[in-house]
Amino acid sequence: MKKPTYYLTTAIAYTSGTPHIGNVYEIVLTDFLARYKRLQGYDVRFQTGTDEHGQKIEEKAAAGGVTPKQFVDGVAGEIKRIWDLMNISYDRFIRTTDSDHEKAVQKIFKRLYDSGDIYKGSYKGWYCTPCESFWTESQLIDGKCPDCGREVKEASEEAYFFRMSKYADRLLKYYEEHPDFISPVSRKNEMINNFLKPGLQDLCVSRSSFKWGIPVDFDKKHVVYVWLDALFNYVTGLGYDGEKGGELYDKFWPADVHVIGKDIVRFHTIYWPIFLMAAGIPLPKKVFGHPWLLMEGGKMSKSKGNVIYADDLVRFFGVDAVRYYLLKEMPFDNDGTIGWEAVADKLNNDLANVFGNLVSRTVAMSAKYFDGVVENGGVGETVDDELISAAVALKGKTEKLLDEFRVADALDEILLLFRRANKYIDETAPWILAKDPASSQRLKTVLYNLTESIAIGTSLLAPAMPSTAEKVFAQLNVKPRAYEDLDKFGLLENGTKVAQSSEKLFNRLDVKKVLEDVDKMYEERHAAAESKAVPEKKEGAENDCAETIGIEDFLKVKLKIGKITACERMANSKKLLKNTVQIGSETRTILSGIAKWYTPEEMVGKTVVVVSNLKPARLAGEMSEGMLLCAEDNGNVVLLTSEKEVESGSPIS
Repeated sequence: MKKPTYYLTTAIAYTSGTPHIGNVYEIVLTDFLARYKRLQGYDVRFQTGTDEHGQKIEEKAAAGGVTPKQFVDGVAGEIKRIWDLMNISYDRFIRTTDSDHEKAVQKIFKRLYDSGDIYKGSYKGWYCTPCESFWTESQLIDGKCPDCGREVKEASEEAYFFRMSKYADRLLKYYEEHPDFISPVSRKNEMINNFLKPGLQDLCVSRSSFKWGIPVDFDKKHVVYVWLDALFNYVTGLGYDGEKGGELYDKFWPADVHVIGKDIVRFHTIYWPIFLMAAGIPLPKKVFGHPWLLMEGGKMSKSKGNVIYADDLVRFFGVDAVRYYLLKEMPFDNDGTIGWEAVADKLNNDLANVFGNLVSRTVAMSAKYFDGVVENGGVGETVDDELISAAVALKGKTEKLLDEFRVADALDEILLLFRRANKYIDETAPWILAKDPASSQRLKTVLYNLTESIAIGTSLLAPAMPSTAEKVFAQLNVKPRAYEDLDKFGLLENGTKVAQSSEKLFNRLDVKKVLEDVDKMYEERHAAAESKAVPEKKEGAENDCAETIGIEDFLKVKLKIGKITACERMANSKKLLKNTVQIGSETRTILSGIAKWYTPEEMVGKTVVVVSNLKPARLAGEMSEGMLLCAEDNGNVVLLTSEKEVESGSPIS
């Protein structure tokens, strides 16, 4: 029998830098859905990748002294490494610099131009480089980009435009005829009320002020602008060549779901379907705009210094524990939060105490009482019914939730079964049954029911925690349960022999120790960054000019005058002083490793030199928002201060 197909994608990651854990959530979520659909018996195609063109990339490459292609090769490689670290089961990792994609986009652009949907004009407005977006004066908020709040710059250039308004009514009709096209429904209402009803403006789809993009092949002065380029990856990755599809395209398109962040719903539910309408390509079945993962009450931002990376979390907690946290703690339509203590608590409470403890106790008792052999003794009691009912009902409950992408709620249901099984152990007290030879068959039944419940629950947990599930199946000496059998109880073969000893799936963590180690990690990184900022003094070279910089490099460092208004010692660090520094109208906390040379009392009132644009860093549990400059002379450290009184906030040049 031919399997039904299922095609799902993530948004392609922009290659401006290393993704943080908020970005990683999306790929883990989509991987869960792909694995779940495979469990259900679907022929799954899962695509992810990288978006690699644009002015921001060109500028970053120039600043780094490399070509744009060299720059994106490095970042794309790092993104792919992180996806692989997180055990992502993608079928294609597409890059928008792939030659098949570039050629297809050129053909699509030409077709849309020939049909009149793209025309040549000129643009004058305000441009946000990070968002790759043009805005009119009226669209700006307080003179800044309405999407990201960053500075914009005035721009005027020749460009090609797409006639968006031509398709607005047709798109609204599609929404009406396909009410499930956008999920959650709140996202659809936002698109209609904020963008479609006020009227769509024609969209700039080429740029002529930079070169790093797919060339418009009939007008080499222009490159294809980011969204027309990036969005078509979903079909070019299936072999669509700009005019026709191929075997994969015919098999998997239209996509069953695009999984994207809520901040780019507009591009995927307005621009993308309109592009497809114009190109004569069927529209995807669904776009799911997931919420954000926030850190300490705000959106993660490298500029704010409140970023956590997957590598660090995996180092402390392991891949599957991180995957579990991301999936379990993200609501369906509200933002979730993450922090080091929260992840440690979740591992202890859900994974070590509930799931790991259940598996360990069950395997250990089977090994102790029956040499690992599990069989149904056929002696049932009323207390068994609730556990068996919970196990049998789990498939239906999770299926209903996952049809709506309510992954966190589905994991709640799985954990409820494991909690119920732990309670069942307390209710049946196998250690007491083991003391009475007459209760041997009853004890066998209890252990059989537990093993069967674990097998069912773990089969449904496997898409979230694939490596852990493999370990459990190995300890139980069973195969993952077929999806069609997950609502049946009693399929475990009598005589199955479990492991003689149970390997601990998760060790309980000392949360206080974890937080201390995390602070130490950040402190060491900050110290390393500070040491790199000061060139090593070479013996016999008082004025070593071997490594020079240009004025443009020096101008990147923003130095300002600051006044220290308060200072205190850090309770958990012998090296650091916590300074409150007034820089013009702004007050910052700056930590400095000079406690050996200065007392807090000496620091207060000093006029100091501050590196004001240094990326914030967490040291000993506190955020440091800059750096105080010092001089070092044979191990003695001296603060740099101003010769005369000068107003705080004054720039240094």
